Amino acid sequence: MATLEIRNLHVSVEAENGPREILKGVDLTIKQGETHAVMGPNGSGKSTLAYSLAGHPKYTVTGGTVTLDGEDVLEMSVDERARAGVFLAMQYPVEVPGVSVSNFLRTSATAIRGEAPKLRTWVKEVKSAMEQLQMDPAFAERNVNEGFSGGEKKRHEILQLELLKPKIAILDETDSGLDVDALRQVSEGVNRVRETGEVGTLLITHYTRILRYIKPDFVHVFSEGRIVESGGAELADKLENEGYEAYSTKGGASA
Repeated sequence: MATLEIRNLHVSVEAENGPREILKGVDLTIKQGETHAVMGPNGSGKSTLAYSLAGHPKYTVTGGTVTLDGEDVLEMSVDERARAGVFLAMQYPVEVPGVSVSNFLRTSATAIRGEAPKLRTWVKEVKSAMEQLQMDPAFAERNVNEGFSGGEKKRHEILQLELLKPKIAILDETDSGLDVDALRQVSEGVNRVRETGEVGTLLITHYTRILRYIKPDFVHVFSEGRIVESGGAELADKLENEGYEAYSTKGGASA
């Protein structure tokens, strides 16, 4: 069973007055088959956690460890992390002009699997996944994220998730900018992947609405760069009713 272990993770970014610490000692363990929701207000460090795990060069790890099945993730390049099984669905997916969705997906699958998928099988696999996400087949010939609506971008992220089958999926505010129909379709895609029991999911959000569709095993409250409380799905209901204000100074973090 794949396990991502985060221990005492500290991360900084460069600011006008020098390095500014964003993550201030994060501890979290995610096992294959588990779904962890990380919730917190904007600016609490949730997205910094996501991008640090994926290897974004903007973020500097100043302390702590991250391992996947005992292997040091922080020593891996971005592509090595992906091949090891770490997947990031971005809050704001970037456009890739000149690269079609079909070519992007097959190239990605080849890099992850170590060999190119057989074309006939691959075409069926992609077609089936797109149908389940209610995506027009013509979508495959469009350039990656170019001119996509918010819902199309997020469905494309989940299409990648379904086809690449990572060990650990980090979903950074996947519900951001989605209408009700798109949210349902995206959530159903995430749930299909969860039901395989082969993916550990880190779902980052500050709204509870996506948790009505995707039921987490664990909920963690993020405040001022660290996890300040953990619990089951009922903790999300508490946050819905009470908000985040009670956690603003919990754990001794400073703004």
